[in-house]
Amino acid sequence: MVRCRLVKLRETARFSTICIHAGQVPDPSTGAIITPIYQTSTYVQEALGQHKGYEYARTQNPTRAALEANIAAIENGKAAFAFASGMAAEGAVMTLLQSGDHVVVTDNTYGGTYRLFERVLRKYQLDFTYVDTSKTADIEAAIGPKTKMLFLETPTNPTLRLTDLAAACEAAHRRHVFVVVDNTFASPYVQRPIEFGADLVVHSTTKFLNGHSDSVGGVVVATRDDHIEWLRFVQNAEGAIIGPMDAWLVLRGTKTLPIRMERHNANAMALAEFLASHPKVTRVHYPGLPAHPQHALASRQMRGFGGLISFTLGSLDNARAVLNNVRLMALAESLGGVETLISHPATMTHASVPADMRQQIGVTDDLVRVSVGIEDIDDLKEDLSSALATIS
Repeated sequence: MVRCRLVKLRETARFSTICIHAGQVPDPSTGAIITPIYQTSTYVQEALGQHKGYEYARTQNPTRAALEANIAAIENGKAAFAFASGMAAEGAVMTLLQSGDHVVVTDNTYGGTYRLFERVLRKYQLDFTYVDTSKTADIEAAIGPKTKMLFLETPTNPTLRLTDLAAACEAAHRRHVFVVVDNTFASPYVQRPIEFGADLVVHSTTKFLNGHSDSVGGVVVATRDDHIEWLRFVQNAEGAIIGPMDAWLVLRGTKTLPIRMERHNANAMALAEFLASHPKVTRVHYPGLPAHPQHALASRQMRGFGGLISFTLGSLDNARAVLNNVRLMALAESLGGVETLISHPATMTHASVPADMRQQIGVTDDLVRVSVGIEDIDDLKEDLSSALATIS
């Protein structure tokens, strides 16, 4: 029934309607309009070999199944698999590879991704090459005989550099390389990589999909039958599943994703313009600004420009002054919540990346990142203005 409803919705409904309804039907026992939290570890079988489609909660859970169907529809994929965190989702994707395989990766990728690849997966003889994937020619040059995967992050964390998804996917597929896109920073409201040719999309559901800073999770959306079959097996075999409560919280979040993202986009644009005109700010990274080197690509590839901004202040002391003197913005890791968070990537999200590589990709000591929330924009401007005023 859920499958039929999902197919019908994709054929007839628009994005906001899909976010609210896809994968969800009224509870058959009570008529409850919201999918229940099936907080159970096992399911009673009617007789030996006879059950209602559920045997054990690591393998199947109705709340998780509703979330997976919902996000698969939102990202326009065939199937989705929800995990305990974004990193668990990435880890599952990497099991599609074998020892000796090579991966081309966006050089300005999330620090946790870099740590997984370099500190864990290299031990199993996987090889990684990090390139500026905003240059399609660099992607093509890095692909070799052993390359099996192109792992993209766009916009990048935290310097908001973009990859031309259509061009990158075409270049990879021409060499029989499949493409994974971390779409966490954009959200599916802003960008849907599968529509540009991506084979797999990963998210930390902790961020914009949940949107309320009260859940940790991850998801993989797949398009190929062979990937779907393997990921279903791995999800059960490794068991790093999202719990029913967290699945329910993300389902709540996706219902308001479109209206939240509209506000995130609007507030980030206004705050980027404010920072770009401030005399104590040396540079602003935001694809919505005409001065961004890939503004034209962002205008074609994205619906809005997202809720993340980063900017430089000339020195670590200046960055520290701002970070320590904001009052409304919270100094914290993570992003994508309704509240505004401010962070220092070099010592927080990207601390696991070697210092020389951080410098190379623009994660300098004076760089500050803001995940712009949905508060009143004038309050956000006043908070930053007061903190910037503390710079001597």
